[in-house]
Amino acid sequence: MTPYTVLVLLVVVERFAELVVARRNGAWSRARGGLEYGGGHYPAMVALHTAFLLGCLVEPWAADRPFLPPLGWPALGLALAAQALRWWCISTLGPRWHTRVLIVPGLPLITSGPYWYLRHPNYVAVVVEGLALPLVHTAWLTALVFTLLNAALLSVRIRCESTALAPSRALPGPGAAS
Repeated sequence: MTPYTVLVLLVVVERFAELVVARRNGAWSRARGGLEYGGGHYPAMVALHTAFLLGCLVEPWAADRPFLPPLGWPALGLALAAQALRWWCISTLGPRWHTRVLIVPGLPLITSGPYWYLRHPNYVAVVVEGLALPLVHTAWLTALVFTLLNAALLSVRIRCESTALAPSRALPGPGAAS
C-alpha cells in the first residue's frame, strides 16, 4: 500500500467521522424543529464525493500516474489545509453543522471562526481538496472532472443554503418555513 493510498483511505475514514457528527447534529437540529431544505441534491452530492475518492485511488494506479514532488508536496499541504479548514467549520458551527441543509428556525447566523471571513468556508475546503488531493499523485483527470461537476453541484447547494438561511426563513413568524 502506497503512502498516497493510505492518505486517501484516511480521508475516507474522516468522511465517515463527518457522517457520525452529521447524524448526531441532525438529531439535535430536528429535536429543535430543524427543517431540511433541498434534500433532492443530496444523493448527487454523496455520489460525486464517493466517485471522487474512488477516482483518487484508481486513476494513479490505472493510468500509472507518478508522484511528482514539485506538484505532490504542495498539493499535500493544500489537502491538509483543506482538512483543517473543514474541521474549523465543523467545530465553529457545533451542533448546527450538517452534511444536509438543515436549519433550526430562529437561530442567528454564525459569524465567528472562518465564517467571520467567508460566507461558505466549508465549500472553500471542498474546492481546495477537490483539486489538491488527486494532484498529490498527479491524478489530474480526477481533479478536473470533480472540480467541474462540483462547481455545478455547489451552485445548487449554495443557492439552496442561501434561500434556507434568508431572514424570512430563519426567524419564526410570518414567512417562516413550515
